[in-house]
Amino acid sequence: MNREKVWLVTGASKGLGLVLVQQLLAGGYKVAATSRTTPALTAAVGGEYGDRFLPLEVSLTSEQSVQDAVNKTIAAFGAIDVVVNNAGYGQIGTLEELSDAEARSNFDINVFGLLNVIRHTMPHLRAQQSGHIFNIASVGGYTGNFPGWGIYCATKFAVAGLTESLAAEVKPFGVHATVVYPGYFRTDFLSKDSIAVAAQPIAAYEAARESQRMHEEDINGRQQGDPLKAAAVMIRVAASAQPPVHLFLGQDAYDMAELKNGLIQADMLAWQKEGTATGFAV
Repeated sequence: MNREKVWLVTGASKGLGLVLVQQLLAGGYKVAATSRTTPALTAAVGGEYGDRFLPLEVSLTSEQSVQDAVNKTIAAFGAIDVVVNNAGYGQIGTLEELSDAEARSNFDINVFGLLNVIRHTMPHLRAQQSGHIFNIASVGGYTGNFPGWGIYCATKFAVAGLTESLAAEVKPFGVHATVVYPGYFRTDFLSKDSIAVAAQPIAAYEAARESQRMHEEDINGRQQGDPLKAAAVMIRVAASAQPPVHLFLGQDAYDMAELKNGLIQADMLAWQKEGTATGFAV
């Protein structure tokens, strides 16, 4: 693996982003990492990495803040080779419950903040004719069968769709793009400071309330996925000559994806005759 590669990781003060940054630094890579505050980031990362670690305070919803972070990374390391758009948060609430402001706020961070990073890093990757962008979605960006998680899933479906297009757009420049679909990994993603809940819940949505309770009480802290192993897979993918556009992480992610694939296939076959008889009569 090329330890000379420079990584830029957003949302690096906790979760998968933090574990990835720690593994990269331990492996000798140069890493620029962003968070809302640098003291929290440096405290979380720990260790003494000298000039191989560049902590950056960034507001992803600010174009100028993102541009400044990219410029500082280039100034410090001379290049950016791998971008990991990891920053984001979970929003719980049914589509009826969540206000326009709550929904837009989730999209602002999970989608538009990610686009800001792509917009300001791509000129460098395109100029050097190499690079790799990882966009962290979720298995909820492949299957939306989670009551009370519709807006969050919508943001991650958007990430998956735009990554597919990005991969096609940047391929001529020698740049790769990968959407990552993690299942349940034992990070603090389900903790109260990483999850927003509906300000005006509706009692009638019993399935959504049970899903919320299950995620907060039953799943949180008991996830079967090891984030250290997930980070190791991403590092190996970045070193691959032919990396995937779609990367599922976790047996649960594979199981849920295969279940959806089967349901789609069944729906297509059930309505194939009617669905394909929609052309103009010859």
